[in-house]
Amino acid sequence: MSVLTQADCKPLPLTQLSEEESLFYSTVRHFAEDTIAPLVRSMDEEQRFAPGLLGKIFALGIMAIEIAEELGGAAGSFFDSVLAIEAISTVDPAVAVLIDVHNTLVINALRRWGSDAQQRTWLSKLASGTVGAYALSESGSGSDAFALQTRAQQIHDGYRLNGRKLWISNAREAGLFIVFATLDPRASYRGITAFLIDKDTPGFTVGRKEDKLGIRASSTCELLFDNCEIPAENLLGEPGKGYKIAIETLNEGRIGIGAQMLGLAEGAWGHAARYAQERRQFGKAIAEFQAVQFSLAQMATDIEAARLLVYNAARLKDSGQGFVREAAMCKLFASQVAERVASQCVEIFGGNGFVHDYPAEKYFRDSKIGKIYEGTSNMQLATIAKQVLKSQ
Repeated sequence: MSVLTQADCKPLPLTQLSEEESLFYSTVRHFAEDTIAPLVRSMDEEQRFAPGLLGKIFALGIMAIEIAEELGGAAGSFFDSVLAIEAISTVDPAVAVLIDVHNTLVINALRRWGSDAQQRTWLSKLASGTVGAYALSESGSGSDAFALQTRAQQIHDGYRLNGRKLWISNAREAGLFIVFATLDPRASYRGITAFLIDKDTPGFTVGRKEDKLGIRASSTCELLFDNCEIPAENLLGEPGKGYKIAIETLNEGRIGIGAQMLGLAEGAWGHAARYAQERRQFGKAIAEFQAVQFSLAQMATDIEAARLLVYNAARLKDSGQGFVREAAMCKLFASQVAERVASQCVEIFGGNGFVHDYPAEKYFRDSKIGKIYEGTSNMQLATIAKQVLKSQ
């Protein structure tokens, strides 16, 4: 019998990846650089994903990371999803949104609250080619997420939905939508209920696509419900428990946004560092000037701090420990770092950073959304304050 020594039990550094994690990250990163990178500019300008790209993403397996093998997935961890989002975001944060919403919100909601029949039906489809979308926001319910006006009415064989959703990511590509509506407006958040809606359901329409500042290839659309009838078996969870599904899923989703912003910052830093070594002024590369060196050093330090927060939150989630505070912190800080690093990247590029011919300006445009969606920075601060104060 072997005896474990103290050396055998040394804790691993938080950011050290296992052999499997490292191989997975490298595979996704190479895919992003080889397959996605040549398409980034055209997709941004055309505001849509390139034809055939979604099929390649599904074939890679990163749209079914946590789905069980018997349903067509990889049976991976939440941390694997975070690594995939980070790796894709280094090249194009717009593509990463697709992967993030699909995995951290839609699939995880179904895995936790879906019935056996719902999981067999929809997780298999989500693993093989159907994109998922998560429909919570409305014109009057952004940060006040539960001020919903979309109404669900129980009918003899199911439910009838009427209303309008806004700012729904993946809407143009999605085949399945998790939609939140209220059964009883007088019950406030206790009336909110979640439903599974197929894109071809009569009375349901994907409406206008938003013309956004950044992540432009990612579709963000309105959803319209006009006497949209769905069967009772499409109820997700219990009636009136939609608020619980939304809150707990978004807590996980914030780690995904943290990973997206981490990857974005890494990508911007990489371009800035390479450009600083290529660009010459006064007879030498600008990377030889102390001011530029200090800027790159500060950017790298901020990125490493964001990585620690994101990886810690993800590993806490996988270990079954509490992570609400850590998720809010990583989302808050990583979005701040992404904006700072992307801005500094533009400055290192100088005039070239202000034009579309170079990658810096797109990272800068894409970074701004990190402070807004899946809970604004102020909402993260409110969550953090509540969590830290109650522990005193």
